[in-house]
Amino acid sequence: FYSARMGRSSPAPQTGGGNSVLTAGEAKERLEANPEAILLDVRTQEEYDQGHIDGAVCFPNEDILPELPLPFEKDTELLVYCRSGRRSAEAAEKLADMGYTNVADFGGIQNWPYETTTD
Repeated sequence: FYSARMGRSSPAPQTGGGNSVLTAGEAKERLEANPEAILLDVRTQEEYDQGHIDGAVCFPNEDILPELPLPFEKDTELLVYCRSGRRSAEAAEKLADMGYTNVADFGGIQNWPYETTTD
């Protein structure tokens, strides 16, 4: 069962509810393996502008609402992150509840050891 509790005790991969938890390395591998995957940054526009993972789309967690479906097919691979992992866990659960079947949360950009951009 995928829980939306405030913090996760471990970044160990979990599955359930149509979404999974990945490490930063696993997320990077998935992005390299599937160029069609959508990298979803669920922080605010201001946070995104200060630095984000190259290729990420800013879609703030608070804007993910069941009555406003995202412009992606339900089976599109969605890789979700935020600053620390709380909002990405929440967003991944909301997306799964909305019927998105290929959602992976890889936590926070603060744990992303690779390059970021402000472009």
